[in-house]
This record gives sequence, C-alpha cells and structure tokens, in this order.
Amino acid sequence: MRKRGTFASGFGTVAAVGGSVIGLGNIWRFPYIAGENGGAAFILVYVLVSLLLSVPLMLSEFSIGRHSRRNAMRAFRKVAPGRPAWQGVGLLGIATALLILGFYSVIAGWALEFLREAAAGSFRAQTPAGLKENFDTFVDSGWRPVLWTLLFVAMNGVIVSRGIQKGIEKFNKVVTPLMFLILLGMAVNSFTLGGLREAVDFVFRPDFSKISGAVVMQAVGQSFFSMSLGMGIMITYGSYLRPGDSMFRVAGTVAVSDVCIAILSGLAIFPAVFTFGISPTSGPELVFLTLPNIFAQMTGGYLIGILFFFLLFAAAITSSVSLTEVVVAYVSEEFRLSRRKASLLTVLAVGVLATLCALSQMSGSPLTVAGKDLFDLFDSLTSTYMMPVGGLLIVIFAGWVMKKELLRREITSDGRYGTGIYPFVRALIRFFVPAVIALLFLTQLGLLK
Repeated sequence: MRKRGTFASGFGTVAAVGGSVIGLGNIWRFPYIAGENGGAAFILVYVLVSLLLSVPLMLSEFSIGRHSRRNAMRAFRKVAPGRPAWQGVGLLGIATALLILGFYSVIAGWALEFLREAAAGSFRAQTPAGLKENFDTFVDSGWRPVLWTLLFVAMNGVIVSRGIQKGIEKFNKVVTPLMFLILLGMAVNSFTLGGLREAVDFVFRPDFSKISGAVVMQAVGQSFFSMSLGMGIMITYGSYLRPGDSMFRVAGTVAVSDVCIAILSGLAIFPAVFTFGISPTSGPELVFLTLPNIFAQMTGGYLIGILFFFLLFAAAITSSVSLTEVVVAYVSEEFRLSRRKASLLTVLAVGVLATLCALSQMSGSPLTVAGKDLFDLFDSLTSTYMMPVGGLLIVIFAGWVMKKELLRREITSDGRYGTGIYPFVRALIRFFVPAVIALLFLTQLGLLK
C-alpha cells in the first residue's frame, strides 16, 4: 500500500477537523432549527448532546481511523479482521457522505448566487415578496443552480486532489480562522441593533417547558450533522492523525468550537431578526429570503450581506471538502488509483447527484420518490436514518467489538492523555451513547412513545 498522508501540525489538524464541523450546519441550519425549537432551551440541550453523545462518538471514529490508517470501509476490516459484516458500516458512511454532497452542494450553489447578488447590490429596494419571487425564479430556472453547483463541486475536487497537507490542511488553516473572524465581526455589529436584548434572551434564557422528545431528537440530528458524525468523515480524518496527537484535545476543541460558532451565528442573526420584526421561527428560508431583506434595510447592509454570503460559501466548502475526502480515500485505496484520478471520478459522481438534486427543485420536476423531490429525499434519508444508524453501529463497534486495550491505547494516545477520564468515556461509548441513540431513533420512527 502506498504511503498514507497525515496532518502536518496540531493547528492544521484542528483547522481541518474544525473546518469540517464549522459548516452550513452552523451558519444555515442551526439558527432556524434553534428558532423553531425554543431558542435557549434547544441550545442547552444541544450543548449537553454535544458533550455526552457527540464527543464520545467522535473519539470512537478517531480511534477506528487512527488505528487502521485506512478508508472508512477498510478501517473496519483492519480493526476487526474476520468480521466482514462490519465493513458495511463503513460503506454506509461513504454512501451517506455521497448523498449529503448531492443536496449540500446545491445549497452551496445558492450561497454563491446570493454572494453574486449581494456584491451587485441586488437586494436594495427589494420587497420580501420580490426577494421570494427572485429566489423561486432562480431555483426554477434549472440551469443557473446547476451551473453554480457544478462550479462548487469542481472547487472541492481541486482542493482534495492536492492531498492532505498541501490541499485540505493548507486550505483550512487559512479559511477556518477567517470564518471565525467574519462571524465574530458580524456578531459585534449586531450588538448595535435595537433587537439585541430580545436576541440575548432568546439565545440565553431557556424556557424549559419547550424541551420535549422532539426537541432532543432535533438536537441530536443537528449535532451529528454539524459535527460530521456517522458519515465516515471522522474515521477518515482519524486515519490522518499522528500517533502523538491528543484525541481529547482535538475532539474537545472541535466540540467547543462547534457550540461557540453556533451560538455566535445566533448572536449575529437574531438581533437583526428581532430589530426588523421578523419571526425567529422563519424556517430554512431565514437565510436566503429573510436576511437579504434585512441587509437591504440596515446601515452597512451592503457590506454585511457580502460578508455573510461569503461566510456561508466558506462554511459550505470546508465541510464539503471533508465529505469529498471520505469518498476519494475509498475510491483511491480500493481501486488503486492516484489521488487525482480518484478526485476526478468522485467529482463526476457528485456532479451527477447534485445536478439531479438541483433539477428536482424545479416546479413539476419528475425527479421525485414517494412524493419527495431528490433534494428533500437525500436530506431526509441521511439525517433521519443513515447518520443515526451509522453513529449507533460505530459506538457499538468501538465499545463491544474493538479490543478493550486497543480502544484505550488509541483514545489515550498510548497513555499520554486523559487516562483519568478514559473509564468514564469508555462507559459512555459502551452504554450511554448507544442506548440514547437507539431510544431516540426508535421514538422518531414511532416505535416508542
């Protein structure tokens, strides 16, 4: 087997993994999910879920990846030889990454279109009805979303084809800190708006009556989606961790960054929402329909609009690069292809899926299954079924199939870090995490109430 790449530095590792985590899940999805599920109550549940479920799951994926030094499918074969059925978990993760790229790339294409419109000053003098009509016309045109989507997919291919250190790590070391600075600047600017007090109350004063099983399940789904879990990313990135890297430091830094970025997104968006009398429960259109209208009305809105949609694009590409790497690593290693050839094949496959997803959004499109267009179908399949099942099987594998000493050695970096907390983490991996994921998943399917 050809020599496998690794991340070159501790900062590069955190930047790459953090770049995967800081994506559309934080900037686009989190604000409206929080808005629909009680604001601060949802955020509190989200923080607990991230610490008690997502971090142990991330450590499990890192451990499988670093020990195997293989792609997401072959990793299970290396860790548990003689048990070929477990390779299916890796294949599930690769399939999940591919389907997510299908609809995720379309949203990223929208971000590029809106970045162009923001730079052109197209939001000025537009009514909310006019913005909605323009967006609907854009989506319904077919070729324009496809063009932006394919451009975005090609960008991913170029970055990934350059390798781990020269491509993924180098790119994220620049873009990830830049995203944080832009978001921080937007949050500071929002502090000057009249709706700040309402926004702070909404984000930091929980109404515990809002917490329900549905809210918890939303928090789990959002955390898994945002932290790139159950889709092969952290197994693949784990395979690039150096032997001396502290998994606790990487996972902890990434989890804290994820929560902070999500809260910063809320603080950047909700003050403007409350200032201009918009409901925080506006749903997915909050970013693409509501905010452009707000930018058109606020002082400095032209520049803020440009920065926001650049941020949205940057968040999309840092996350999609990690999704693309999952597929590229598999194709390269299983079919013995160069990274460039594997990247090209992956880009072609993603381009086809993303094009179909974009076209399925057109009015009257025949690209539907069971009443859902392909865009919504891929979103629903991955978030409702594939990621929870993948996460559940991964923690079961790490806690019950992977050798006890092997798991300890990987998570603690051979006894260098976190030996005191390791027994608690192992208990979470073996008992708490699988039990909670299974209960929530069965509840969502309607099998438990």
